[in-house]
Amino acid sequence: MTYVLEARGLAKTYDTGGAEVLALRGVDLAVERGEFLAIMGPSGSGKSTLLNLLAGLDRPTAGEVRLDGDRIDRLSETELARLRRRKIGFVFQFFNLVPNLSVLENVELPLLLSGRGRKQARASAVELLSELGVGDKRAVAPALLSGGQQQRVALARALANTPGIVLGDEPTGNLDSAAAREVLALLRAARERGRTLLVVTHDARVAAAADRVVTLRDGLVSDETELEPARPVALPFESAERP
Repeated sequence: MTYVLEARGLAKTYDTGGAEVLALRGVDLAVERGEFLAIMGPSGSGKSTLLNLLAGLDRPTAGEVRLDGDRIDRLSETELARLRRRKIGFVFQFFNLVPNLSVLENVELPLLLSGRGRKQARASAVELLSELGVGDKRAVAPALLSGGQQQRVALARALANTPGIVLGDEPTGNLDSAAAREVLALLRAARERGRTLLVVTHDARVAAAADRVVTLRDGLVSDETELEPARPVALPFESAERP
């Protein structure tokens, strides 16, 4: 079987002022296409390091990363940036929206960088924002939105180039309970539309919605659990009580 994403013997060492810290100690991980995988573990266990390596945002000290069967850890920075724009969406805990761009411009940006014409990029961004329930906020600056609304915009940006895989680093970690439930529903909807999801989380609700939970401890996989399929969840913006 060719997995959509694989880590083989992945290790990462950081030099912190003369002292070496081994963040990952040889992690093997394989993610099936269309799977929703949650990665859990205590702080310092290597979760975010693993996610950054899988996304090509950092390079391993040892081991390899494969996307769609092709090794990516040896690509140049330019090649990695091009690959991420085409194949990977990334959702951050603190949204990482560009503050001096409007909501619409934030979602347009990855489309323009991938070579779309401005008219086509704008139409796609407007459609995505409407689908995610923030179409009426497209002219607003991100700082004027609630946390849940900002994360919807961040998810729209991550989905803009129709990536096959979406990676999330604590995407509900900076949200209140209501907003976290909304974002979880959006993630599950993306998965039901064929996206592969890999999410680092401390949130038990996010983990419970996944197909599989992998637990890291001290830079190694310490546990792996298959979960029962989750029931479909109505999207929050399809409710009569729209926030």
